[in-house]
Amino acid sequence: MAYDPGAIDATLAAAVGDEPGLIAELRGAFLESAKRALEGLAKVDDPEGWRSAALRLKGLAASFGAIRLMALAQDAADAPAGDRAVLRKIERAVERL
Repeated sequence: MAYDPGAIDATLAAAVGDEPGLIAELRGAFLESAKRALEGLAKVDDPEGWRSAALRLKGLAASFGAIRLMALAQDAADAPAGDRAVLRKIERAVERL
């Protein structure tokens, strides 16, 4: 699955129009939310909490057109609670945002 750095900006532009300042602000808010969601996921150790946190991250990613992050969050939801390999993949994806 390829990473498309323009997908988030395209999604935001479709929502707010040609407003570079607003797009940048919303992109920053998304990045901070994604980081917080990742931190929350990393802290959960029970299966139900893990799945719930992963699906919240997936919903956030879907809202902003971050397809790769959305797929990785689904992988986390399907993985055992605390799966370090999937967490590392999500961390890398968030760093690339």
